[in-house]
Amino acid sequence: MCGGSRTGAMSDLGDLAELDGLGQAALVKAGEVTPTELLDAAIQRIERANPDVNAVVTTMYDQAHRVAAGSLPDGPFTGVPFLLKDGGGVGYAGVRMTSGSRFLANYVPAQDGELTRRYKAAGLVVCGKSNLPEFGLQPTTEPELFGPTRNPWDLALSAGGSSGGAAAAVAARMVPMANASDSGGSIRVPASCCGVFGMKPTRLRIVSARRRAGVSMRIAVLSEHAVTMSVRDNAALLDATAGPLPGDPFIAPPPKRSYLEETATDPGRLRIVFSRQSPVGLPLHPDSVAAVEDAARLCEELGHQVEEGTPKLDAALFAKAFTTVSSGGLAWEIEHLERVTGKKARPEDFEAATWAMIEGGRASTTTLHAYMEALADLQTFCDDLAAFQAPYDVWLTPTVAGPPPPHGTFAAQPGDPAAGMRASGAYLQFTALINVTGQPAMSVPLYWNAAGLPIGAHFVGPYGDEGLLYRLAAQLEAARPWANRVPPVVSQRGTF
Repeated sequence: MCGGSRTGAMSDLGDLAELDGLGQAALVKAGEVTPTELLDAAIQRIERANPDVNAVVTTMYDQAHRVAAGSLPDGPFTGVPFLLKDGGGVGYAGVRMTSGSRFLANYVPAQDGELTRRYKAAGLVVCGKSNLPEFGLQPTTEPELFGPTRNPWDLALSAGGSSGGAAAAVAARMVPMANASDSGGSIRVPASCCGVFGMKPTRLRIVSARRRAGVSMRIAVLSEHAVTMSVRDNAALLDATAGPLPGDPFIAPPPKRSYLEETATDPGRLRIVFSRQSPVGLPLHPDSVAAVEDAARLCEELGHQVEEGTPKLDAALFAKAFTTVSSGGLAWEIEHLERVTGKKARPEDFEAATWAMIEGGRASTTTLHAYMEALADLQTFCDDLAAFQAPYDVWLTPTVAGPPPPHGTFAAQPGDPAAGMRASGAYLQFTALINVTGQPAMSVPLYWNAAGLPIGAHFVGPYGDEGLLYRLAAQLEAARPWANRVPPVVSQRGTF
């Protein structure tokens, strides 16, 4: 059981893979295992599964052993092994942070990021860095620098992205939870592809990389959090890491109570609207439609008021505005990294699609006027979606437009480096929109198709109210548990 704990001596450390983070921390607090024993068991699981999955690209075993053997903080996750994404706002002093790019292959931050400090204060023991696409730009994890992360449910398929390494590691039971980040779906998409739970918090709920957040302060801000096996781990980790820093220009509304407490609170009868059609008029795979229909039926069985509805949005305008903001932000970030590293950005240091996006962001079309016009256009989408969702508590959609795709689906094409980026837009028909609105949203692993592949149900909550989503998620988890669903790579490699 993911949330269980044990009594008596631990004779088989392999059983630890069945416990979530809070369950493992409870064993440490009870003196039944040591943090070093937890770490050694996690390292063993990583070494068994990672040759197949390629989720962990930098191991930190020596540092982790020193931390585990030392004086750990008394936090909610004291002694629990954890992975950081190899990019975003989670620098770890003295350990390379590549963002999946040749340009940063040798970049080593001199100090911890703020979120890393909060993870350490929670008692977590960081034992490695997880794979991601270059600068987190794709809904798949196939960087040229490290090679693809393979889906534990089918190694021929994508684990999603950009937090694909994190989601695959959790699905393969290497660790019970892992850091992830999301600027267009990058927590929720790999959670869907790998059959784990992923929550994108309200914009600026968790402090992120300050300079990157400044690129588009109100739109498409990177949201940091995690992918987890259990809902309660996800909630407790948000309790431990949420909150602004002095000087932040905007802060998220404060929660009514702890998020962990929310998971033990009845959600009541919610008003849920579900969509089995795309808001931008693009096709959805029948399996994604089946997944949202299944989730809607389950919600109705649980007593919620459920009805169908779909907002109608201008796909071309959204794609143009989002691309302008994203490419302009990427070009600005690369200029910043040039100053930090002392290196000049050259085409050979980047993948073709990334370089094309950098050049697009630097082009004359991305002027201040064009950038501001894009922000105004994206605000229109915020207004339209707010009007659509106003009568409801939750909007339910498929997380992604189809099952986990084969590797190479979003690759650049000869003479057309942006081909993969365009294809990714069709896969991210729901998630990127919610980065623009800033609302909390979660992918819940409720459905597996006939081929045994997971497809997440995507629940979007009111701005600032992750608590409502955690109440619903805990109810869904109790009604249809997923922790007992183990991908083939786990049983074949003997991860348990």
